[in-house]
Amino acid sequence: MALVGLEELRAARQRIAGVAVRTPLVPAPWAADGERRLWLKPENLQPTGAFKTRGAYNRLAALTAQERARGVVAQSSGNHAQAVAYAAGLLGIKAVIVMPDTSPAVKVDATRAFGAEVVLVEPQERDTLPAELAERHGYVWVPPYDDPFIIAGQGTVGLEIAEDAPAGLDTVLVPVSGGGLIAGTAAALKLTRPGVRVVGVEPELAADAQASLRAGERLSWPVADTYRTIADGLRTPSVGELPFEHLTAYVDDIVTVTEDEIRATVALLARRGRLVAEPSGAVAPAAYFHRAAQTGGQVVAAVVSGGNIEPALLAELLAG
Repeated sequence: MALVGLEELRAARQRIAGVAVRTPLVPAPWAADGERRLWLKPENLQPTGAFKTRGAYNRLAALTAQERARGVVAQSSGNHAQAVAYAAGLLGIKAVIVMPDTSPAVKVDATRAFGAEVVLVEPQERDTLPAELAERHGYVWVPPYDDPFIIAGQGTVGLEIAEDAPAGLDTVLVPVSGGGLIAGTAAALKLTRPGVRVVGVEPELAADAQASLRAGERLSWPVADTYRTIADGLRTPSVGELPFEHLTAYVDDIVTVTEDEIRATVALLARRGRLVAEPSGAVAPAAYFHRAAQTGGQVVAAVVSGGNIEPALLAELLAG
């Protein structure tokens, strides 16, 4: 499979300009410990509350007129769902989104509010029903991560980090689910700043990507296992085929964090960083606070990938 290159990344940046927000790289002086410094990339500031806006709009904007007329179908636990719904609305495309019935209500409601038709299914059906709907109705399938346009769109995060990097940046922490974000971000960084280490982060209860990278082959975890984590956006059973090619080419390591560490980091980001992060969005900063020996680095950037958290959960974590 051909890896996404700078040409595709730069084309994606032009395509999404004016739709996706060019988020800043924000210093977090409160997180410095005398040896390390942290910068945060707040993708929770995107129009749909997560980085997924980048890839979804890049994919849909590249469709032909005939493809747009057919409509699109996608599957997601929530963030890709909202992004596809939002992009489809901007482009005048019909969107049908398959979501697991365990998705947070805030994500389901937002997806519907953006104008998409939502189909709720049991978790194990999320990744199989879209193909059936595409076959039955002629929809164009918009995968959440295993697509070069999706990867290139998400990779604009890496282009921006490279351009805004503080002096001495040596490590970038990126959450891992299906792999689209880390695939594109790692490609962008390694092609522009090859000396920077790229470290993926995922919950230890859904550590299929770490296992895959270390085994040198894609491994799959049962849905029953990955759905144990509070990080609902990171529950995919395996990384995608194309993202895995990028992981093996560009990612230096993948580390895991515990459920308690994720919870504590959501609260810390809200209290000290004034950033609302969902559990999935907090895993990369959690590695900075709890896995310093494994991640390394003295000048570190961490991607806060999303902020679509149920208000009741946020209140619970802040009170804890």
